[in-house]
Amino acid sequence: YRLIEVAKRSASIYTRSKVRKALPKDFAYVIEELITEKSGMTDKESYYNSIISTIIQIGRAEKFIVALCELIQRLVVDHLHIVGDIYDRGPGPHLIMDKLLKYHSVDIQWGNHDVVWMGAAAGQLGCIANVIRICARYGNLDIIEDGYGINLLPLATFAMRMYKDDPCTCFKLKGTDRPESDEMQMNLRIHKAISIIQFKVEGQIIERQKGFHLENRALLHKIDYQKGTINLDRLVHAFVGCEKLQEHMRFLLAKGGLYKVYNNNLLYHGCVPLDAKGNLKEVEIFGKKYRGKALYDVLESYVRKGFFALDPKEREDGKDTMWYIWLHPDSPLFGKNKMATFERYFLAEKETHVEKKNPYYALLENETVVDNIMIEFGLDPKEDTHIVNGHVPVKRKVMVK
Repeated sequence: YRLIEVAKRSASIYTRSKVRKALPKDFAYVIEELITEKSGMTDKESYYNSIISTIIQIGRAEKFIVALCELIQRLVVDHLHIVGDIYDRGPGPHLIMDKLLKYHSVDIQWGNHDVVWMGAAAGQLGCIANVIRICARYGNLDIIEDGYGINLLPLATFAMRMYKDDPCTCFKLKGTDRPESDEMQMNLRIHKAISIIQFKVEGQIIERQKGFHLENRALLHKIDYQKGTINLDRLVHAFVGCEKLQEHMRFLLAKGGLYKVYNNNLLYHGCVPLDAKGNLKEVEIFGKKYRGKALYDVLESYVRKGFFALDPKEREDGKDTMWYIWLHPDSPLFGKNKMATFERYFLAEKETHVEKKNPYYALLENETVVDNIMIEFGLDPKEDTHIVNGHVPVKRKVMVK
């Protein structure tokens, strides 16, 4: 009875047509009867009691309770906003995407981890290498193999051949204490192999896209290593040809973007790039300079070009832009001076591991700066406006005795 009252109250702010569309199919007529006010009914309580008694007698009470709860949830959460990083935050992003595909109303502000998966799905080698490396590092290769059916056996075979006598101590997996198992030993070697491949591929992108000005991040050539080769075409075809992955990325493209203005709220992942004084930072993208909203708009347009552009050069630039968004200091989804992956793996000096944040993060409490950001995106800070910011780091440590 209490659930019926909550459902009635939740439905009261919507039109009858909208409520009908939200009703669970199996109990639509019954619930509508129970939550709709009827004028002229003399013995309303007896009528409702008889409906409830019948549901209990025929053994449908538990399913009816579930249906009521789902209705309440749908009415209370009329529209869902996701401010980024569906991917790389646990072992089941593909399951989350499957659920979101069926959600009645949703929008997504892409996170940097979502964009790197989008780049991988578009066939950008730097993004593919980063995706596999992160999954390997956290023991989540099942996402790629089982979740999306992408065959990593050629990579595993290559890794075991190249590093069979290498303990790969720099590439210990995060969150696991079982280094002795055969599977773990293989994962360590995959982790190292894909990391080296990533650094090689990224060096090629830096050489190709000189306008990104990332020459200082081409580091692999500065160390000595024994050469080995692997054909990466199979990996590219596997990511591009994965039907389920492509379906999930099409959903991100259809429902998502780099920012959204909704009900006087500005939603985005990461940060709006600022200079040290709190002004919008001017950033060069393929020879032209942008800042603020225009920067977001041009980067989003290149993401879409990476999937849909007919011109091969534009499409290639779009793919490379997704890699740029993943790790560039001027990317609104990254917002640090470097991604210190290389340093963390190979350099013992902790000071080289530090990633300095964009001034945005030090100016979040500066009212003038925040007001200017809102104005830039068309909001009036004098009204009841908010910034809803994703990319907020959360550390959860569990102490086990």
